[in-house]
Amino acid sequence: MQKIWGLAGLAALALTVSACSSSGSSSTTSTNTSTPAAASSSSAPAASTGTAAKSTVSETTVGGQQVLVDAKGDVLYWFAIDTPTTSKCSGSCLTFWPAVTGPLTAGSGVTGTLGTITRSDGSKQATYDGHPLYTFAGDKSPGQNKGNGVNASGGLWWEMTVSGAKPPASASAAAGGGY
Repeated sequence: MQKIWGLAGLAALALTVSACSSSGSSSTTSTNTSTPAAASSSSAPAASTGTAAKSTVSETTVGGQQVLVDAKGDVLYWFAIDTPTTSKCSGSCLTFWPAVTGPLTAGSGVTGTLGTITRSDGSKQATYDGHPLYTFAGDKSPGQNKGNGVNASGGLWWEMTVSGAKPPASASAAAGGGY
């Protein structure tokens, strides 16, 4: 019985995600707050100024790839159709791909450039090497990367590698499944 409910849940998830579209208005403007990760990797604690404390992003290895994870160990992702100043994920897309709020602090192994963009709702979204960052609701425990290579909401989703490189052609060709 659990398998039937599990399959029904996956089917419902797939239908919901297919309804996600990139037609929502989520144009953003760059806040130009990029900082090289190497320069911001000091071990000094953030000063308490009444604003939200920065979250730390660090490097770990998942499936042979060095990828970025948040403070909870959740893999971070980027959306292929985003631009360095605009997130194309809005509305119901954000239910499955929550935007990572910024700014972030570079932790162990992070060598790229961290920054933020301003989303259409005024919130700040973290970026890495010009890619707006997200987590995936389908990852249920630290280190999972079930969203890697998923084609949803009008484009492909990839785990954010420390190098910032796009996946190799073999990974792109193998990808394409939905949820």
